[in-house]
Amino acid sequence: MCGNIRRLALIVESNSGHRLGHIAPAYSKYIPGRLPVARVLPRSLTMGQKRKKSSMALMPPNNQMDGGLTSALMADGPRRSGRLVDKGDQRPRSQPKGDVVAPVKSRTPKSKSKPAMASTDENVDVALNKLQEMEDQLRNEVKRQKKVVQESEVKATEIDEEHAALMQRNIKADPDVLAPGNLSALTKGLKPGVSAPYGVEEDGKSGDREDADEALEKEDINAVKLEGARPPPVNSDYLPLPWKGRLGYACLNTYLRNCNPPVFCSRTCRMSSIVDHRHPLQDPSQPEHATKNRPDKDQPPDIARGQRYVEALGLANTRDLVKMLRWNDKYGIKFLRLSSEMFPFASHELHGYKLAPFASEALAEAGKVAAELGHRLTTHPGQFTQLGSPRNEVVKSAVRDLEYHNEMLSLLRLPEQLNKDAVMILHMGGVFGDKGATLDRFRENYDKLSNGIKARLVLENDDVSWTVHDLLPICEELNIPMVLDFHHHNIMFDKDKIREGTKDIMDLYPRIKATWERKGITQKMHYSEPCSEAVTGRQRRKHRPRVMTLPPCADTMDLMIEAKDKEQAVFDLMRNFRLPGWDSFNDVVPYEREDENRPAPKAPKKKATARKRKAKDDADAADEAPVEEPPEPKPKPEVPEAELGMGGPENRVYWPLGMEEYLRPKKREIKKKPAANGKGGSANGKAEDDEADED
Repeated sequence: MCGNIRRLALIVESNSGHRLGHIAPAYSKYIPGRLPVARVLPRSLTMGQKRKKSSMALMPPNNQMDGGLTSALMADGPRRSGRLVDKGDQRPRSQPKGDVVAPVKSRTPKSKSKPAMASTDENVDVALNKLQEMEDQLRNEVKRQKKVVQESEVKATEIDEEHAALMQRNIKADPDVLAPGNLSALTKGLKPGVSAPYGVEEDGKSGDREDADEALEKEDINAVKLEGARPPPVNSDYLPLPWKGRLGYACLNTYLRNCNPPVFCSRTCRMSSIVDHRHPLQDPSQPEHATKNRPDKDQPPDIARGQRYVEALGLANTRDLVKMLRWNDKYGIKFLRLSSEMFPFASHELHGYKLAPFASEALAEAGKVAAELGHRLTTHPGQFTQLGSPRNEVVKSAVRDLEYHNEMLSLLRLPEQLNKDAVMILHMGGVFGDKGATLDRFRENYDKLSNGIKARLVLENDDVSWTVHDLLPICEELNIPMVLDFHHHNIMFDKDKIREGTKDIMDLYPRIKATWERKGITQKMHYSEPCSEAVTGRQRRKHRPRVMTLPPCADTMDLMIEAKDKEQAVFDLMRNFRLPGWDSFNDVVPYEREDENRPAPKAPKKKATARKRKAKDDADAADEAPVEEPPEPKPKPEVPEAELGMGGPENRVYWPLGMEEYLRPKKREIKKKPAANGKGGSANGKAEDDEADED
């Protein structure tokens, strides 16, 4: 319909000389995403350069215009190309082109009897009446669509995380944005929970995108300046040396993960894979292959078969846990956080399952090794495990997740103290608009938990909402240990009670320690550092690959190093401060490993040159003995299974910062031969070499 309005306006203007800009505002607002009609009516903006006249029919002059104008308006307007078809052979546009009638040179019939000529004013009146009807239809349609949208149940409940964080930063950076006039302009006409788009002006129209981008960039700069101007942190100069505690890392060992075969405890899958593996393989006698031997969905499914598939992943993770524990002990690491993905989807509402029927023996074996080595094991359920949520389904999911983690730790069958120390670290989660109400819901839901979960549950301060001063009172009230995260504390803390840094927080050490001692659990802390280039709070949340120092904690503390490089960050601390075990490891040889049975790389075959081919032919002709080739290098001795991935005889397991690629074989680089003598130089050069060899 919008196209008809535009074509109609062009026809009327071209044949009457009248400008229709005065009627454009009446209906331009009903054409979303298009320019107002007043701006597109002039021919200079719509038609561009004039086309050359051809044999095709063109618009007749005003003095030849007849009553066909009305029929043209009713027939969706003339074509841009000017091609016409005979009125007796009208067809829809979807009809094949072969039925098109040859164009005629005139719009006027060839009959001698000429109808009465309609005046220009009458044509304009007809066009305006038609335009008014189309405008009314368009307005009614817009009203109908608005009513449908308002009555629908579609609601915008989620806002892009980065968009929301950026909007929050912008509001913090520029206090003028909080002015009542600006705030009302941003939220004018929006439903609750929906943010105003960027570049929205006070009148509700879309502003210039470039101006909006410039404003956002300016506000980002203001946010950086505001964060950069915060008071400097006040840190303690105490170092817990000589160190007597246990250092640990979380979930993944980078050196073992890059072994062949890899060793890690977080194998997982998609829920769709569980459903697919309910069907048997195309060839059950052969191992599964990603393309050649997939589950055959044409055969009937079996739920037990899909369950065996996901259980096999959990058993493989448990077996690799034993390898990781022995590797850690060899290099002086006595502390490890287990991955929550040890048993994929074990706490899921539909695909969940219990571990005892199939994993009891494997977990007991891993626990036996941990007890033998004095290795502490803990877990950290994910960010969606929230007992303070106002949504019942979220709370139910959180309880299922806590039951899964408790079962996994219980089946390890650790000695009494190690079993107490096997805790589950939990964040309070969201604030949901009211911290007091959230704490009340947490109290209520915590009281319903089993005693096994209560004995392991520990709360941790975060870097978004909950500070140490928020959590310490409820931990003391409910007898829950609290783990202090230094990195989170430096980002989220009560500015009216404490300063950023590690010095002031030491005043709360006695109260934090008491929450652990009441339950007889060995205290632990978390330590990480922000990246050096980080300025804003959002940027500082990202962990540095490796830490530079130790926090001012007790020298007997169990300290979890939360860094991207995992065990390598622990190695750096050992070397920097000569901690126990610092001399038990050495640097890796780039791209080489002596602790796995990789096949020796094949030597590339060299093409024989013309000279060598000629010499070989002469030798064959003279029945000479062939030249003996050098003997192949002896294969490396096979590495026993127990020594695979353990660092080899020289314990080469440390890789320099940023050089994780050293753990993998170097990729083959194909160098292009430089062309000689310009185009086709290589071919000419080869021909010249052959001629020289023949001479």
